[in-house]
Amino acid sequence: MLFRRCAMIHALSGATINYYHRPMTTLDSSLLGKATVYAVRYDPDLLFPILRASKREEMGVGMPLPFHGVDLWNAYELSWLDSCGKPQLAVAEFRIPATSPYLIESKSLKLYLNSFSQEPISSAEVVHARLQRDLSAAAAQMVEVMLYPARTDGHRFSDLAGTSIDDIVVRIDDYGPPQAGYLCVDTTGGVTEEVLVSDLLRSNCPVTGQPDWASIQIAYHGKPMSREGLLRYLISFRTHSEFHEQCVERIFMDIHTRCVPQYLAVYARYTRRGGLDINPYRSSRLGDMPKNLRCARQ
Repeated sequence: MLFRRCAMIHALSGATINYYHRPMTTLDSSLLGKATVYAVRYDPDLLFPILRASKREEMGVGMPLPFHGVDLWNAYELSWLDSCGKPQLAVAEFRIPATSPYLIESKSLKLYLNSFSQEPISSAEVVHARLQRDLSAAAAQMVEVMLYPARTDGHRFSDLAGTSIDDIVVRIDDYGPPQAGYLCVDTTGGVTEEVLVSDLLRSNCPVTGQPDWASIQIAYHGKPMSREGLLRYLISFRTHSEFHEQCVERIFMDIHTRCVPQYLAVYARYTRRGGLDINPYRSSRLGDMPKNLRCARQ
């Protein structure tokens, strides 16, 4: 087994989080993609971190990272028991920095959140503290956690801003693996700034083989990108197996390498599964952060 190095960081509140030694297993030997008995009491060991570095090395992502960003999660199935045994509910938002050494596998997060369901906890503040401590330990970097009332009106349906490329008339016969060669720019044109969107992104979970559906927004400043080529490229993910975060980083790196924009941001809003939606954002500009809007399919 591999063991995570022990480290300590200071939380946003000034508290200290300990990153303890924790056994790491391969995906094949984990519970992921297998029939699972759901825990009925709180268990942080259910979280399954996955090292980002190996996949990034495969994609040619060097250090320092050529992007900034966050993995923005929304959790709609968080519940615990109060001191009287009455169920309490909250909607949770997690922001995992793209700089964290580990991403967190989604089924393991679902199992972990479900382990709160029969746990007596004195207050939402205690729940928040546990979530921040455990997720930060799993990611090996501070994770921002926000809890909202289950009846909040804060999540309004909205489309990703930009010009849709989905109505382009084009014959498609390539559904994977992803083909960066479709990406090209008009070298004779001037520099442009535009935001392009598509609702046709689909990939597959590398553990279960289940489809992952997403809307994607690509904002850039540079030579004009071929919209037909971009659409062909995005559709070539259709049979590709990779985690959400890895797909977005692959898209960022392929556009960054092939089209060489002066500025680039890629934001994907994936449909909900297991009470979770995952929305990775990568930008070449430090400080950019996405709005946590909610698309029609979420």
